[in-house]
Amino acid sequence: MRRPLLWVPFAGFLLLLLIVAIGLFRPADRAVHSTLIDRPLPEFAVRPIVPGKPGLAKADFTGRPRLLNVFASWCIPCIAEAPQLLALKRAGVPIEAIAIRDTGAEVQAFLRRHGDPYERIGDDPASATQLALGSSGVPETFLVDAKGVIRRQYIGDIRADQVAEIVAAAEAAR
Repeated sequence: MRRPLLWVPFAGFLLLLLIVAIGLFRPADRAVHSTLIDRPLPEFAVRPIVPGKPGLAKADFTGRPRLLNVFASWCIPCIAEAPQLLALKRAGVPIEAIAIRDTGAEVQAFLRRHGDPYERIGDDPASATQLALGSSGVPETFLVDAKGVIRRQYIGDIRADQVAEIVAAAEAAR
């Protein structure tokens, strides 16, 4: 009767080993998702960062769906994302932006080099608005519906294969 009890520690060790192995082979989702999905945009107002483009506030997000792109001129994935944002603009999707920890001169140079898909660009020098949105990095894009409710979040740069899906999602958010 005592002999089967000798196998309990070994069985426990095997169970622990199995749990560790599953954890090693299952990819972890390291993205920090916003808790504001399906909730209204938080109150914010940011001043303009580029001459000739207005700043941005929550009040600007009514009437039609649009994207809110959080970016920075110093961000390498933001450069990779630029052609897709221009394609979205050509497809009729309005895009607003918040520049994170940036300068007006650097943002202007970025727009000259990579194109300007934005209707408005606000300045967020201390990332306060970025954090209020639940954004954890750049680039990050939010689809906001016609009533000012965040419907989707795209973490990281938007890829070419996502453009059609984003256009369809913007149409559905009317």
